[in-house]
Amino acid sequence: DYTLTLKDHQFSPSTLEIPANTKIKVTVINQDPTPAEFESNDLKREKVVDGNSQVSVFVGPVSAGSYSFCDDFRCDSVKGTIVAK
Repeated sequence: DYTLTLKDHQFSPSTLEIPANTKIKVTVINQDPTPAEFESNDLKREKVVDGNSQVSVFVGPVSAGSYSFCDDFRCDSVKGTIVAK
């Protein structure tokens, strides 16, 4: 399992490394009081995370490469990358 934390409208880590060709679970924890939406067009995933809560997002299996994601409510400034190796 992998974890992405959203705090002060920033993802941590901003780059998440995962194994290629493997289905994994990413827990997205929103520590901000406002809702966020984990969205990745590259991975075809989107999920709303209420303020001060968490959700699980299943990813893969995906080929080796880089896949972008963002908080869809703030995609211009709140971004990250999943790198499958």
